[in-house]
Amino acid sequence: MTITLQSHIDYQSIAETVAAELKKTALERDRKAGVPTYEINLLRDAGLLPLVVPKPYGGIGANWIEAMTIIKTIAKGDAATAQLYAYHLILSATPMLSGSRQQAEQAYRETAQYNLFWANAINVRDPRLTIEATDHQYRLNGEKTFCTGAAVADRIIGAAMASNNPIPVLFVVPRDRQGLIYNHNWHTMGQRRTASGSFTFDQVELSAEEILGPPPNPDVAIATFLGIHGLLLLSYIFLGIAEAAFEDAREYTCNRSKPWLTSGVDQAVNDPYLQRNYGQLWAQLRGANALADQVAQQVQQAWDKGDALTHAERGEVAISAASAKVITTEMALTVTNRMFELMGARSTAASYGFDRYWRDLRTLSLHDPLDYKLQEIGAWVLNGTIPTPSPYG
Repeated sequence: MTITLQSHIDYQSIAETVAAELKKTALERDRKAGVPTYEINLLRDAGLLPLVVPKPYGGIGANWIEAMTIIKTIAKGDAATAQLYAYHLILSATPMLSGSRQQAEQAYRETAQYNLFWANAINVRDPRLTIEATDHQYRLNGEKTFCTGAAVADRIIGAAMASNNPIPVLFVVPRDRQGLIYNHNWHTMGQRRTASGSFTFDQVELSAEEILGPPPNPDVAIATFLGIHGLLLLSYIFLGIAEAAFEDAREYTCNRSKPWLTSGVDQAVNDPYLQRNYGQLWAQLRGANALADQVAQQVQQAWDKGDALTHAERGEVAISAASAKVITTEMALTVTNRMFELMGARSTAASYGFDRYWRDLRTLSLHDPLDYKLQEIGAWVLNGTIPTPSPYG
């Protein structure tokens, strides 16, 4: 399927077309797992990869509010593809904060010109990937886990440890560089088509131009802001999963469910308990969507401030983004679980694959613990303490 992007107003309709195409085969691909070549080619053919690349560099120039809406739309078709795409959008903007101006401009131009897909081998909690200087360049050796999408990437942003330096070095490398080995070891209950397994780096050579430098300077508030984007994009993926699950459950109840024998009604849709429970889930969905959209506005306003953003302003946005992640996670877990109570026993048939929503949601929601987000929110509420910037917010 090839879709031509013609104007600014095409973003959402194109995303909806892609999501519909993904949903047709989502269950089949989930069961096969494996590497998401089809999914990335679908996004590439749709023209959505340069979404956040500024127009002067040949991109679409969408803002982060528009990007989050499109991420949610893709998630309604397939959460694994939405995760791949969401990470790509953030990573394609990473050189702007971590590299030189020349590196940022090169990343933007090449993404737009060659329709590049970006993925990562960053996972700062895994220090086994090392970097050392050689006579004329650098060399990478070791392993890195949770390399989401790197198996099908055009460019990989990674983090490696240098000797006697506790701060990782960020780099960018083409996927086809000799010595990059995907280990095909992503075997999970959900998000099975993200290829988030480990990579081995075997004597991988890097030039000086491919070194982005240390992680963003924490003394500059905007420099660490992509961690907040990471929180928000997860919220929008969760919203997409929950909306798709709700819509499937509603369709099933309207067209397949039979009324309970003591309900006193002739159709399941007239059961007052089903009406009450669907109403509750709908209200929770609406509330979570409203909060996420409000936070997206805050995120965009903060992003637009650039270097003028203060640490206090960043901290308040981080609290808002953490709040959205907590609410969307809890809401989506409720929807993807409760849907079975509303549909009934026959809805658990493997042919429907409704369990995919919960499996994907539960897997991705473990990305970072909610308890720590709640603690940060509580510390801010009680003491006015803003969170310490991190890759998780």
